[in-house]
Amino acid sequence: MSKVKYYYDSETLSYRKIEAKKGRKMSFILLFLLASAFFAGIFIIGVYYSANLETPKEKSLKRELANMEFQYEILNRKMDEAEAVLTDLADRDNNLYRIYFEANPIPDEQRKAGFGGINRYKDLEGYDNSKLVINSSKRLDILTKQIVVQSRSLDEIALLAEEKEKLLEAIPAIQPVNNEDLTRMASGFGFRTDPFTKARKKHWGMDFTAPRGTPIYASGNGVVTRADNTASGYGNHIRIDHGFGYESLYAHLYKYNVKKGQRVKRGDLIGFVGSTGRSEAPHLHYEIFKDKERINPINFYYGNLTAEEFSELLKVSQQENQSLD
Repeated sequence: MSKVKYYYDSETLSYRKIEAKKGRKMSFILLFLLASAFFAGIFIIGVYYSANLETPKEKSLKRELANMEFQYEILNRKMDEAEAVLTDLADRDNNLYRIYFEANPIPDEQRKAGFGGINRYKDLEGYDNSKLVINSSKRLDILTKQIVVQSRSLDEIALLAEEKEKLLEAIPAIQPVNNEDLTRMASGFGFRTDPFTKARKKHWGMDFTAPRGTPIYASGNGVVTRADNTASGYGNHIRIDHGFGYESLYAHLYKYNVKKGQRVKRGDLIGFVGSTGRSEAPHLHYEIFKDKERINPINFYYGNLTAEEFSELLKVSQQENQSLD
């Protein structure tokens, strides 16, 4: 209940009750409602702007977040390019390098395998951009693993290539006497007539006729294991161990240009044509061994003969004539 207010009337020397006028009362009510509406509007606007108005720190964080998302997008594009390059490299590795060097291809399951076991990305969960970060991290981890697999494969290929290079250098791949120095190719590998007994017997090498003193060259890289005349029938002869199971023999020499234990390279001068031992005339008797078994030297002249020269040599070597030793 509102308090009753009085005022002092000096004429009547008494207190009189203040009577509120109806119009004024309505004005107060209206003013109160207007003021309430005004302050309510200000409050609502304040709440709205306080919710949507960014502080400098919030703006800075928002810019950093946008930049991070942009950087992750660039990172994923780069990973797309890296994956494409790596896929191409893996394809060449499996279908070219590893086949050439006789190595088993690496299966895709091994190249592109993920990571099992515990959740490696648990610490990245629970954030607004967790999905983006986890996806990029997974791709980067798998890409890194693929690079490691490919790197190890290339290391293996490099070792195989080094061994292949040594093998190619070691194989006795040239004719031991130059064509221009030859009188003729007297006899080939196979059954021939023995010059002394006239019986048909196996001839285990090739005979190259040339004047006494004609240079003889090592047909492949290796180590001289013999340079003597103690082997029956060969006279002065040289043996070279080429490694990888290959060995070459040069017989009936006039003299040596190397000694036992000496390392030689393909094309090095090792001796000179002669007619020592069981020989009918000056010539070089040449043999090749593979894993201690004699094999036909005709298959090992690809290093210094043309196709035409090889064809002619092959034709002559197949004739059953008389050997010179």
